[in-house]
Amino acid sequence: MENRNLLVTDAGIVQTLDSPARPESEQTYRLYRFLTELEDLLAAEKNDVTRLTAIAPMVRQLLVSSYWLQMEYKEPDPKTGWGVHFLYREYQFPLTVQMVAWSPGSQSTIHNHATWGLVAMLGGHETNRIWRRTPTADHPHRIEQIDEVTLAPGDIITFTPGAIHQVQPSTDEPTISFNLYGITDRQQRYVFNPEAKTAELF
Repeated sequence: MENRNLLVTDAGIVQTLDSPARPESEQTYRLYRFLTELEDLLAAEKNDVTRLTAIAPMVRQLLVSSYWLQMEYKEPDPKTGWGVHFLYREYQFPLTVQMVAWSPGSQSTIHNHATWGLVAMLGGHETNRIWRRTPTADHPHRIEQIDEVTLAPGDIITFTPGAIHQVQPSTDEPTISFNLYGITDRQQRYVFNPEAKTAELF
């Protein structure tokens, strides 16, 4: 099956991200070069969907070219069910670059990221349950699940800031992914409780 580039919108719509392939190069695409190109792209382009369309093939080239990155992950914590390893952090640099691993049987909260985001699957299979806001006068944080997509190694899924999802490994092996996020608006990032129809700042 062909690797997919997907986009989840604020409205919970899952669609194909029409990203052009990058030209082949004999030069190793190193992390520092990726970060420099990404910083330039973010400065020049303000539309999140346009950004993600351009970023997805950059990430795919990075993970193929700099294969060592795929080994840079932490085993999931037995207590929490997940492990995060930051690949790059710098004060006032507008990106979070990390490897994330989830153990079988674990699952995330239902949440948004309040920024654009990208997840590239490297190992295992992961189910993303997609939700959307369906507010009422009495329940302004009411949400409903409207879709579900299972990701395989090689798949890339991207998110606009208001997209709401929950992730869970869907096989008996840990999932491993390369995760990339912009600057989070902490006043707009929530964990949702669909039964209680409530949300709390994350």
